[in-house]
Amino acid sequence: MSTSQVSESAELGSGVRLGAFCCIGDQVQLGDGVEIGDRVTIYPGTIVHAGSRIGDNTVLGRQPTAAATSTLKRQVVGPLRLGEGATIGVGAVLYAGTAIGDECFIADHAQIREGCSIGRRVIVGRGCTIENGCRVGDFSKLQTGAYLTAGSVVAENCFVAPFVVTSNDNYLGRTEARHAARRGPTIERGARIGAGAVLLPGVVVGQEALVAAGAVVTRDVPAYTVVMGVPARAVRAVPREQCVYPQEGGSSD
Repeated sequence: MSTSQVSESAELGSGVRLGAFCCIGDQVQLGDGVEIGDRVTIYPGTIVHAGSRIGDNTVLGRQPTAAATSTLKRQVVGPLRLGEGATIGVGAVLYAGTAIGDECFIADHAQIREGCSIGRRVIVGRGCTIENGCRVGDFSKLQTGAYLTAGSVVAENCFVAPFVVTSNDNYLGRTEARHAARRGPTIERGARIGAGAVLLPGVVVGQEALVAAGAVVTRDVPAYTVVMGVPARAVRAVPREQCVYPQEGGSSD
C-alpha cells in the first residue's frame, strides 16, 4: 500500500520515483525519471521537468502569504516551473510563480520566493534566501547564506560569496516614500561579490567588477573595478585574466 497521496489529476511520467509520505497536488506534472524524496509536498499546478531530483522534506509550488501588516498584497500566482535535470536539496522551499532553469542546483534549506526567474545551471547554496521578483542569470553562483532582497538582479556568470546581504529600502520601513523608492541592487554579468559584503538599495555593480569581502557598497561600482572598505572605494582594476568578459585593452596586472 502506498504511503503517498497523489491527486487523480496529477500527471506522472515514466520512471517517476516517489518516496514515503509525499503529497502530490492537483494537476501537478512530473516528467520522466523525476525522483522525489520522502515527505515532499508539491502544491497544485507545479511542473517538474524530466530528470529532476527533489530532496526530502522539500516544498514545491507554495502560494505566497503575507502578514496583516505586510506591504505585500496577497495574491494567487501561477505555477512553479522546474527545469530539466534540476537538483533540489533537503528542506528547500520554492514558491509558486517562479521559474527555475535546467540543471540548477538548489541546496538544502534554500528558499526562493514567488515571481523569480532563475537561469540554467545556477547554483543556490545552503540556506540562501531569494526574495520575490528577483532574477538570476545563467551560470551564476550564490553561496551559503547569501540573501537577495526583493527586486534584485544578478546577471550571467556572477559569483556571490557566503553571507552577502542586499537591501532595497533606504527608509528602513518608515514613511510612505519608501514604496516608490524601493529598489534592489543590480549585479551585472561576470561581477563577483566577496564574503559578508553589503549592497545598499539600488546600487549597480558593473560588469566584471569585484567587491571585496566585508565591503559596504553605498554607490555604483564601475565595470572592471575592484572596490573594498567601508564605504567601498575603488582600489585597482580587475586583472584581465580573471574576467569571463575581458575588457578590450583592459589591465593584465
